[in-house]
Amino acid sequence: MDVYVPPIILAGLLAMSAAQQMSLLQATFLAAGIGTIIQTCWFMRMPISQGPSFVPLGAAAGIVLASGGVNHGGMGTLIGAMLVGSLVNIILASITAVTLLVAISISIRFPRVQRLFRTGAIILSLLTGTLVATAMGRFDWKTVIQAPWFSFPQGTALNFGITFSPSAIITFIVIYAVLTTETTGTWFAMGAVINHQLTKNQWNRGLIGEGLSCFVSSILGATPVTGYSTNAGVISITGVASKRVFISAGIWFMILGFFSKLSAFLAAIPAPVIGGVFAIICVTIMLNGLNVIRRLDLGESSLYVIGLPIVLTLALVLLPATVTKESPQLVQYLLGSPIAVAAIAAILLNLCMPSDQQHSAALSSLD
Repeated sequence: MDVYVPPIILAGLLAMSAAQQMSLLQATFLAAGIGTIIQTCWFMRMPISQGPSFVPLGAAAGIVLASGGVNHGGMGTLIGAMLVGSLVNIILASITAVTLLVAISISIRFPRVQRLFRTGAIILSLLTGTLVATAMGRFDWKTVIQAPWFSFPQGTALNFGITFSPSAIITFIVIYAVLTTETTGTWFAMGAVINHQLTKNQWNRGLIGEGLSCFVSSILGATPVTGYSTNAGVISITGVASKRVFISAGIWFMILGFFSKLSAFLAAIPAPVIGGVFAIICVTIMLNGLNVIRRLDLGESSLYVIGLPIVLTLALVLLPATVTKESPQLVQYLLGSPIAVAAIAAILLNLCMPSDQQHSAALSSLD
């Protein structure tokens, strides 16, 4: 899975040092592991792993830079905003009737030898690309060799502190609402892949699990971890959809969170190698999303709710940078994440547009 991509992007946006980038990667792995076990064992109870979302990266970078940068209080402001946002998310989700069942069952199942190339396709592709990059002289092994084998993440709330900024908090409350929309789509895509129908009770438990995962990632100094969109893609590629395997993956994520050699290795991988692997996963995610939409009974209203946010996303990607810079700070955070704006637009359209049944009834009355 491409859990390492968002922290690398954020580290680049914030011009982090190599040590800070490694620490962010470690914190992300640790948060993803804890979140995966929380969701798979106790709350969502589906074979689903948690990972850092791409949605809040623009807002996160904007908050840090506007608050003094990484080393001058910016990370503390970001951590404070994420903490409050995750708590609000938990409180809102806890209002509904909620049933919590605790069941701990952890076991590791090794794949059969003949399935190696299918289940390990992503890792094998990553390693192959790294070897090719090394042969071309585009991989720097010095940082990997100099990095210690094990260490604890150094970018936690204990290191950066916690600062509460009203504008940053409001921004992340909106971001968490958007993440909930994104995650819900991921859950439905997962349900389509494994042929599972989500229940309202399961959905409520999942929302609480999301809030707890984000709270843990905030304390660790990582960006919010949510139900990762690549779950459906990975299951489609590997054919593995066992909860036991995903729990084991969560445990491995936690172990890798202390393995600083791996963080140094991932940070040194050239962008084309990561992009090549990520492109295949993105295509698989897109096809699974289209498969979910195809199963829906779409009317005229649904086409607007789905189509307009897609057009809006493309429009914001092409929006001139000068327009974004001249906008208010809160608007800049949102414009930095076209997916967030599109999700908000989809929610508003879904609330404002008449249902397909109402639309059909109106046309019938006109006839």
